[in-house]
Amino acid sequence: MVKTHLLYLHGFRSSPQSTKAQTMARCVQAQYPQVIWWCPQLPASPRQAIDMLLQGVADWPRDQMALMGSSLGGFYAAWLSAYLACPAVLINPAVHPSRDLARYIGQHPGWHDPAESIFFELAHLQELADLESQPSPTSPETLALIAQGDEVLDWREMFARHQAGQVRLIEGSDHALSDFEIYLPQILEFLRLA
Repeated sequence: MVKTHLLYLHGFRSSPQSTKAQTMARCVQAQYPQVIWWCPQLPASPRQAIDMLLQGVADWPRDQMALMGSSLGGFYAAWLSAYLACPAVLINPAVHPSRDLARYIGQHPGWHDPAESIFFELAHLQELADLESQPSPTSPETLALIAQGDEVLDWREMFARHQAGQVRLIEGSDHALSDFEIYLPQILEFLRLA
């Protein structure tokens, strides 16, 4: 079934102003103006983020919605994909964020607006661990774009976690997937936007 609603989730310290989010927003607006697009600023608390997202999509038709997420947003998108039974595109998705973000306790400037900052608390690691401990967030309706050149996350862990779905293993590239536009045709084909 074609998708009429698309949720995009940014990564840790990122924002709706990220290059990928903006590229996707422009693409949806230009090619699929009837599609409902939502790319919220996510709170630092994973529990608050999940609660906000579940509330935000509560009225969305499950069979007509899709998700996208990058890095920590990819972890959230994978979790939501399994929870809501809807397809998701995962871009270099975090696999063990409670482990990987342990060294980031404290205050950090945002990537796109250094005047804004987030405070990542120890409690947030437990919230991530709670999400990780729930049933496997791998859904067969996922497309994972995994860059072997990712300098932040281990591509082998991403591949092992998401191989039940479709995987596009990318030689080179980087964590931000700076060559994102190359993969837009495959992403759009997978999403089947209305």
